[in-house]
Amino acid sequence: MGEVYLKPGREKSVLRRHPWIFSGAIARLRGYIEAGDTVQVFDSEGNFLAQGAYSPHSQIQVRIWTWEREEAIGAEFFRNRLQRALALRLDLGLFSPEATLDRGREGDDSGSQLGTNACRLVHGESDGLPGLIVDRYGGTLVMQCLSAGAERWREVIADTLLELFPGYCIFERSDVDVRALEGLSPRSGGLRGAEPADLLQIREGRLKYWVDVRHGHKTGFYLDQRANRAFVGEIAQGREVLDCFSYTGGFALSTLAGGAASVLAVEASSEAIGLAQRNLSLNGLASERIQWWEGDVFQVLRQLRDRGRRFDLIVLDPPKFAATEAQAQRAARGYKDINLLAFKLLRPGGLLVTFSCSGGVSEELFQKIVAGAALDAGVEARIVRRLHQDADHPIALNFPEGSYLKGLVIKV
Repeated sequence: MGEVYLKPGREKSVLRRHPWIFSGAIARLRGYIEAGDTVQVFDSEGNFLAQGAYSPHSQIQVRIWTWEREEAIGAEFFRNRLQRALALRLDLGLFSPEATLDRGREGDDSGSQLGTNACRLVHGESDGLPGLIVDRYGGTLVMQCLSAGAERWREVIADTLLELFPGYCIFERSDVDVRALEGLSPRSGGLRGAEPADLLQIREGRLKYWVDVRHGHKTGFYLDQRANRAFVGEIAQGREVLDCFSYTGGFALSTLAGGAASVLAVEASSEAIGLAQRNLSLNGLASERIQWWEGDVFQVLRQLRDRGRRFDLIVLDPPKFAATEAQAQRAARGYKDINLLAFKLLRPGGLLVTFSCSGGVSEELFQKIVAGAALDAGVEARIVRRLHQDADHPIALNFPEGSYLKGLVIKV
């Protein structure tokens, strides 16, 4: 097994059990090491620290699997970690034992206390499996390998998932940009079992959605917003709603089902709007109370401002503007722009529900950006609630970077 030795004083984060070791902390390597290989990590004096996956092309050159020297990294290790992740979801009521026994049919909630048959089963570092994402949509598991280590054990992980979920199919969506940072090519397609249908139907509370796991954003749907969609639906009664970056209509349909007087949903993708309209029909909601506007949100917000439009509730759920802290300054301009325009479109007493999913933008920075937007808009506003990712996207205390979704509910 290859060995990695750190520079003096650079072991502190590892001792605090942070799972990342950056290239600048590494003094030297010993032995022949290929991408994804398991290495032992030592401090500058030769004391053992951890075992992790080596990634020569990434700034994060080691992602830690375990801090135990005697724990072998192999099939049994991944089986234990996957079972632990599944147990957490069972405890949260997002899953039931019956759901692992070939009962993951489309539209079936499989006994979930929260009435859903879709949830995140593995959330990377926060579940002790760096670079691995697994989402469940009915009887289909969607898997992403985002790091060299996850890629190295891809086949073993897929086999183990099939053992834990007999009768399911596994579809791979390892086609995201972050793989390039690991020196990995994009890949997407069937991995185990039958190919999934072009569209899968999921249930989320009283609503149903069609999900495109082959080509949709992330693994097909924004599962991390489940609780936030439900909350926004609860506060929508009688309000005129503007939903920006609507995608396939998650927030728009939640507000409509919650009794919104009207909904204007803005989305740049015609394909996403088409699927959103199918979701509207799927739920039998009143089409006369919702309008779809295809266009760039930044431009649409300015057009609405120039037309003197006003709303009682505005939802801003943009895509990631900054993946790293180095991109935060550029992202800040985008966040300030859309929030400034949103404040100008709100009626007095209106509510703004605004999100950032950018890992490079901290919760503190996001609040400062929104505060600056309110100041420039000339409005007095207060935070009445903070929102975060749902419980199936846990945040390990030793990995604060896992807290990526930040939301503010602001009353003007």
